[in-house]
Amino acid sequence: MSKRAVLAYSGGLDTSVAVRWMGEEMGTEVIAVAVDVGQGGDFEAIRERALAAGAVEAVVVDARVEYAEDFVVPALRANARYEGKYPLVSSLSRPLIVKHLVAAARAHGADAVAHGCTGKGNDQVRFEVATGALAPDLEVLAPVRGWGLTREQSIDYAERHDIPVTVTKSSPYSIDQNLWGRTIECGVLEDPWESPPEEIYETTMPTATEPCDLVLGFDQGVPVTLDGRALPLHELVDEVTRVVGSYGWGRIDMVENRRVGIKSREIYECPGSLALLMAHADLEDLTLERDLAHEKARLEPRYAELVYDG
Repeated sequence: MSKRAVLAYSGGLDTSVAVRWMGEEMGTEVIAVAVDVGQGGDFEAIRERALAAGAVEAVVVDARVEYAEDFVVPALRANARYEGKYPLVSSLSRPLIVKHLVAAARAHGADAVAHGCTGKGNDQVRFEVATGALAPDLEVLAPVRGWGLTREQSIDYAERHDIPVTVTKSSPYSIDQNLWGRTIECGVLEDPWESPPEEIYETTMPTATEPCDLVLGFDQGVPVTLDGRALPLHELVDEVTRVVGSYGWGRIDMVENRRVGIKSREIYECPGSLALLMAHADLEDLTLERDLAHEKARLEPRYAELVYDG
């Protein structure tokens, strides 16, 4: 059994409980690594939460520029949307997070990496395939997949051990967020007949009252200016997300086919990514020759599928 593991730490329920559980049940020292891929939040509070849960060390990595330039740009150029809808929010970030987990494992002398994925989702595949590719010598631990706790039991466990988490039984949603969008699942959302309650939304709350125009400038397929202002890509995406989301636009409610063979109802908020994908597609309508445009359209779904699968 691993003696020291680097955990992909989000600050949410599962990974916070995993810190304590791995120490008590597996005898493993946990180093929590939170990778900033544009999800926002108070990272010092997240770091303190990991330490309060029992981590021997907690590290925050600012990977926003790297994520935007090396992962968002290729997806944008490919007009990548899984099953024609989902802009690959979570799947885009996982290889980058694993890259930094492996780096932290080397720096801290760990013999394993760990994730907080369940056994029914796609992320377990993404984390484990990426780790196997980058560091086949490292063991991969999946405590959430093996411990058998329901979400309610995990909340009870956190309460018993004074682990500070924000999830409650009345608001049990599992949320993942980064620069390219926000995903929400669990709770009443697991019933496709239930309409999503407004309380789950954050980046698409309608507040704007007057119409506005946004002018995007592209260079070789990459957005570089917004209304004439040159901005780093991660800042530009944030600004487009803020403006477009203020009109209540950018919500996706879909039943998607997961890599592991099940269907899952997912809610996404992607105002910035959807707007940029639309703008990029319009740019290609203006510039690409017919046969090239048709062949690219044929390849784009396969590209999105490969990214989605990890």
